[in-house]
Amino acid sequence: MIPCSMFAYILRRLVQAVPVFLGVTFVVFLLLYLTPGDPVELFMGRTGIVSWEEIERIRHEFGLDRLFVEQYARFLGGVLRGDLGQSIVHRRPVAELIWERIPATIELTMFASVIALLVAIPAGVISAVRRYSLFDAAGTLFSLIGVSIPGFWLGLILIIVFSVTLKALPVAGRITYGTGLELRTGFLLLDAVLQGNGRALGDVLRHLVLPAFALSTGMMAMTMRLTRSSLLETIHQDYVRTARAKGVPEWWVILGHGLRNALLPVVTAVALNLGALLGGNMIVETVFAWPGLGRLAVEAVNTRDYPVIQGCVLVYALTYLLLNLAADLSYAYLNPRIAAGRGE
Repeated sequence: MIPCSMFAYILRRLVQAVPVFLGVTFVVFLLLYLTPGDPVELFMGRTGIVSWEEIERIRHEFGLDRLFVEQYARFLGGVLRGDLGQSIVHRRPVAELIWERIPATIELTMFASVIALLVAIPAGVISAVRRYSLFDAAGTLFSLIGVSIPGFWLGLILIIVFSVTLKALPVAGRITYGTGLELRTGFLLLDAVLQGNGRALGDVLRHLVLPAFALSTGMMAMTMRLTRSSLLETIHQDYVRTARAKGVPEWWVILGHGLRNALLPVVTAVALNLGALLGGNMIVETVFAWPGLGRLAVEAVNTRDYPVIQGCVLVYALTYLLLNLAADLSYAYLNPRIAAGRGE
């Protein structure tokens, strides 16, 4: 059973998310509307000689000849119905294109997040417990480098070292042809496990390593430093000293008492970083030719495919909202006073 205070907290957060989502749709639509150039004319110009009548017909088909208010109302109505429109370039429903690409992006983002958290949280705990040690100094140096290196530059360096020079890992793509993997869910790792295809599983992991590491470095560095600083604050609190005075083992004092409360700001940061990974994967996916949502968005920008751009941005915005909501709920679970209204 969900307590009444928690239910009210969830409802309040959901209501607050609605105007944010509407505001994002309006700003994105307005910016695209004000962008110079006609997407239909640009695309049709690449296909050869076409008449102005044909261009005007396609503009009318996509509603680009209407007033801004009419276009936005039509777009918003389609979003509420789950219809994101049709791609100007691909001549296919935008929702269908996104649905095909999003499993690759989710798989890459989740794998990168797992790598970041498995490294960052234990490293942050060790740095806090062994403050000013050689490990702590090395962690500080790594975090500074991690937040300073652009993902695209790191990706290129990884390709040069591990793919071109050492020939140890593949350069691009998700899987090598001929592995015998049948695509079912769109998540290749899951498909390989369900089908018991060890060869395909190993090949998918080899393709994931480089783009996931390039994508996770920034999140890894920030989470590590935040875990360290937050844990340093909690291990000096009175309840931690009381636990030590009662003879509680030191490892449980750190993990059971200190880390649980230290994770409060870390949870929020991780949720925001997940959204940043999803939104910041465009360049990494382009560098590694990863067929995900980020690469689709970059291609849509290059071809001025407005419906696809709007659909991709909506997915990113909705993901940010859901991750923020999940962070708020996790925050309230770790500290129930927040849901009761005493911790806000």
